[in-house]
Amino acid sequence: MSVPALHTRDLSIGYPRRRKDDICLAKALNLRLEPGSLVGLLGPNGVGKSTLLRTLAAMQAPLAGQVLLDGEDARRMRPGELAKALSLVLTNTPHPGLMTGFELVALGRLPHSDWLGRLSESDRGAVNWALDAVNAGELACQVLAELSDGQRQKLMIARALAQETAIMLLDEPTAFLDLPRRVEIMRLLKRLAHQTGRAILVSTHDLDQALRNCDQLWLMREGAMLVGAPEDLALDGGITQTFHTDSVSFDQSSGAFAVETPAGAAIHVKGSGTRETWMRRALERNGYRHDPVAGVADISLRHNGQGPEWHLTIEERLSRHRSVAGVLAALKDAGI
Repeated sequence: MSVPALHTRDLSIGYPRRRKDDICLAKALNLRLEPGSLVGLLGPNGVGKSTLLRTLAAMQAPLAGQVLLDGEDARRMRPGELAKALSLVLTNTPHPGLMTGFELVALGRLPHSDWLGRLSESDRGAVNWALDAVNAGELACQVLAELSDGQRQKLMIARALAQETAIMLLDEPTAFLDLPRRVEIMRLLKRLAHQTGRAILVSTHDLDQALRNCDQLWLMREGAMLVGAPEDLALDGGITQTFHTDSVSFDQSSGAFAVETPAGAAIHVKGSGTRETWMRRALERNGYRHDPVAGVADISLRHNGQGPEWHLTIEERLSRHRSVAGVLAALKDAGI
């Protein structure tokens, strides 16, 4: 078994109180963060994900147990030593006025520079490497105030890379980004972990991207922490246990969340192609349920010289439609 970059020993996290019992969010945690791996930290709101990250980063004292960085207790490390071992990227992106992208990333070199904070040639080389690693070289001379949230988040990751730590912790780095930027950032973190050998832990609510990119998941829920490969946690019910509610559950077959089965009229959509899948989704969204046996209407896709065409059959009456919206409108007009 490889030596972990970070591991915890019977760690309990939460908030101490003087006159009442401590608020304990999780206890007896024995976790391992391996070099060269991307780990996703997921769980419902309020379960303690950010508290765990702060505790791992020695920003908050544990209620019990230890956080060990390369075998050394993080709470006993000097700030300079800790900054050379671990970097942290928080949710909020900076808004420091006229600072440039290069200057922001260069802050990651402070643990390595002299007491005046002067950059050596090797420091500048590390900053330029970090900018290139996140494909943000063109942002070096741009003012942060003029950049998007996604561009600033790239620079924050570059700052952590320039810090040259074996461990990177990120708290919701994609929280305020649009879908393409979320995909881009998660793929970037995966590539950085695998290519640079860093141990990267990312807290996220984006289960889909975590399933697609992470080597391991840490699933937090009240009173428990589940650890394993994404696929194993999906198949053995770990994801379902963590996120299940009365109206939403994890669908193992699709790898996505599903709402409760609609109770409306039964419709039979013939076929299993991409268009048929989207037709079933549209029907479900409008309260219909899929039933190949007891359906009150049948829908099938046909192709002619003018392109695909939906055939809707209700009580042996056939109507033809060019769009999903047209089928939905016809069902509504028929009182179904």
